[in-house]
Amino acid sequence: MIMVDHLSFSYTEKPFIQDMSFSVSEGEIFGFLGPSGAGKSTLQKILLGMLPNYQGSAVVNGTECKKHHPDFYESIGVDFEFSTMYEKLSARENLCFFSSLYHKQARPIDELLSVVGLENDADKRVSDYSKGMKSRLNFIKALLHDPALLFLDEPTSGLDPTNSRLMKDMILAEKNRGKTILLTTHNMQDATELCDRVAFIVGGQIFTLDSPHNLIMSRGAANVIYTWKENGEQTASCPLEQMSEDRQLQKLIAEKRLQSIHSSEPTLNDIFMEITGRTLV
Repeated sequence: MIMVDHLSFSYTEKPFIQDMSFSVSEGEIFGFLGPSGAGKSTLQKILLGMLPNYQGSAVVNGTECKKHHPDFYESIGVDFEFSTMYEKLSARENLCFFSSLYHKQARPIDELLSVVGLENDADKRVSDYSKGMKSRLNFIKALLHDPALLFLDEPTSGLDPTNSRLMKDMILAEKNRGKTILLTTHNMQDATELCDRVAFIVGGQIFTLDSPHNLIMSRGAANVIYTWKENGEQTASCPLEQMSEDRQLQKLIAEKRLQSIHSSEPTLNDIFMEITGRTLV
C-alpha cells in the first residue's frame, strides 16, 4: 500500500528527513513513533501529497505522491490531531458537506454517528461539542468515503481514558474491515496496543523498525522475577526458559512460600530511550 525508498526532505539547507526507506502492507497498522519535531508530521504530509519537493520515492496506493492526481484522495482518509470541522455547523451538516466532496457513495451518516455515540447530538453545533466529541466526529469524517488507507495523527491526544479506549476500539474495527492505517504518535501505549509494526523516528531518521512484540521480547521480556519472605522480602530472577532448573524457585513453590512472580517487560518507551538515547517529549 505504501512504498518509500531513499526519501529525503528539507525545509531549509539543513537536512530534515534523511534517506528514509520502508513499506506498509495492505491491512496493516503501521506506527511512526517519536518526540515532537522528529519528522512524523512532515512525513505524513509528504505521503498526503502536500510536500512535493522531496528526493527519492514515496508511492501511496500505486501513485508517486509528488505526481498525484485528484482521484488520489478518493482512497485516503485523514484524521488530524486537531478538529477540522466548521464550528457553526452541526455534526450532521459537517458530515453531509464533506461527503459531497467525494465521488464515492458515502457510508451512512447516521450509522457512523451511532458507532461513536453521537446520534443524540447530531444536530448540535460543533462549537458546543467537548474535545472528546470533536475527536470522535473528526474520526468518522475520515471514514465517510470508505477509504482503503487511513492517516491518523495522535488520535487519542488529550482524551480521557473512556474516550481513548473508544477511539482505539474504532481503529481496530476499521483494521478488521481491511483498512491500512498509518498512525503517527508519541504515545507508546497506543502503539503497543494497536500497531503491527512500528518505526522509531528521531531527527528525520528511522532508528529501528519491528513489531512491538519483537522489540519487547528482545529486551528482557523473557526474564522472570519472583519474591519471597526470608529475613524481609527477597527478590531473584531467572530466564523464562530456565524456570524448571531454578532450584530456589522450585523449592519456594513446593514450600508455598512464593509471594509473587511475573515477567519483566520493558515498555516501548524504555526501548525507545535505549535505542535512540532520546525521550518522547
